[in-house]
Amino acid sequence: MVLVILIGMMGAGKTTVGREYARRHRMRFIDCDHEIEARTGVKVSTIFEIEGEEGFRRRETQLVDELTRESDLVLATGGGVVLNPDNRAMMSERGIVVYLNVPTPVLWERTRHDRNRPLLQVPNPRERIENLYRERDPLYRSVADIIVDGGRGNPGGMVRVIEKAIENFKK
Repeated sequence: MVLVILIGMMGAGKTTVGREYARRHRMRFIDCDHEIEARTGVKVSTIFEIEGEEGFRRRETQLVDELTRESDLVLATGGGVVLNPDNRAMMSERGIVVYLNVPTPVLWERTRHDRNRPLLQVPNPRERIENLYRERDPLYRSVADIIVDGGRGNPGGMVRVIEKAIENFKK
């Protein structure tokens, strides 16, 4: 009975890597942002427009509380999940937390054409990614059981690194 929680910046590969890890281990996979969209019937960007970031973060915390009580689940969180100390505590206490640490130039490459990222709808999105990384990296590290440096490898390679790290962590 395992709960694997993937954290990291937007564009780090949490959804792609999480799906593959779950498939290989016959576990369920849930992406927090996609689950919020499925439950509300609207895009995350619409929630940000109507309720602001605060409203979205409230929904996110409720979902994290619910989903971190489950097992045999791989959970890909939103990039800002670590901003709330309650989320950090729940994740830390209830699962194996894996931080996908990807350099900001790679994050920029992966996200620069994505219009569904509300936090990047600013005049200088590249600078925004760098600022968010500086703010969040210490929080990711504070809650992570495992840190996987990634960026240029393929998702399968990252999954193998995570598998090995989780095996060592369980010992």
